[in-house]
Amino acid sequence: MVIGIFGESCTGKSMLADKLKESINAKVYTGRDYLRMEKNEAAAMQSFQKKLYQAVNGENIIYVISEKEHLPLLPDGSIRVLVTADLEIIKTRFAARMHGNLPALVAAMLERKHGSFDMEPHDIHVISEHTSIDDVCGKIVNILLLR
Repeated sequence: MVIGIFGESCTGKSMLADKLKESINAKVYTGRDYLRMEKNEAAAMQSFQKKLYQAVNGENIIYVISEKEHLPLLPDGSIRVLVTADLEIIKTRFAARMHGNLPALVAAMLERKHGSFDMEPHDIHVISEHTSIDDVCGKIVNILLLR
């Protein structure tokens, strides 16, 4: 099964993927990890998309997406998990990644991108500061059992 976990930076996608990986024995890909599959980008993307299509009814793959341009790689039949967070929480988490400093240009970029995934179709919506990761993993496991 393919599980697409997507949303803006610093919303908790990777933390969810790591926890879910433990529960379902899955391989995790993030962003452009597929570039390691081939020597040129187009071929790598095509190989990765083929791998995802084959995994819909096979191995468990979790694909963590933080760029909207990668959403079309998710095949039909994927479980789609939207992860969101309040803008101030995103800024705080991003500042922590930058050793406590959030430059004005980075803050403006985060503000501009905030909400950009909100209208994307999804099976589960996780609001990171209000949702238990264990509960989300349980919901995903239940969906896997039903398919």
